[in-house]
Amino acid sequence: MQHDFARRSNRDRTEATRAHLIAAARKLFTEKSYSETGTPEIVAAAGVTRGALYHHFADKQALFAAVVEQEAAAVAEEIERASPPSLFAHDALIAGSDAYLAAMRAPGRTRLLLLDGPAVLGRAAMDAIDNRHGNRSLREGLVAAMRAQTMTRLPADALTALLGSAFDRAALAIEAGASAQDYRAVLMALIDGLSRAPHPAPRPARTR
Repeated sequence: MQHDFARRSNRDRTEATRAHLIAAARKLFTEKSYSETGTPEIVAAAGVTRGALYHHFADKQALFAAVVEQEAAAVAEEIERASPPSLFAHDALIAGSDAYLAAMRAPGRTRLLLLDGPAVLGRAAMDAIDNRHGNRSLREGLVAAMRAQTMTRLPADALTALLGSAFDRAALAIEAGASAQDYRAVLMALIDGLSRAPHPAPRPARTR
């Protein structure tokens, strides 16, 4: 029993140290950027030693990848919370879209996920992170709409990539001061354009 308690305590301390490092790094990366942040600043802010940093992460880039992964997961959680399975597929897409735009307004997120993320980790690694989180949520919503026959059937991966890029571009523009209302209107028009309009009922034959 005592051995199990000690093992749990060690695991809890390990997880707490890792969480402190990620939180401290996130704050510095968003305030100063990845390139302007040094590991001495991170360990000082986290209240740990350099040895503790390198016990958990191979280098600064590995720590940055963990920050980005956590941030992407947080965005996906907000999307999924806003678009539960109880919603109709089309309504879930709209709700998830709004949730994404709102989530990306969190300070520092556009820099982390859309600017520094691809620059530091590379496009392939960033795409893999997106596909585990935000793009996964988007793809599930699109597939659900196609299965419900409320959206034109298209290749799901290509549609997710292109529509996801449009959402990312909107988030960057809004962060830079563009009208959130304008970008939302265009994104909603894209989704509506993909939606299947109900077939009109046949007209009755004219009688003489």
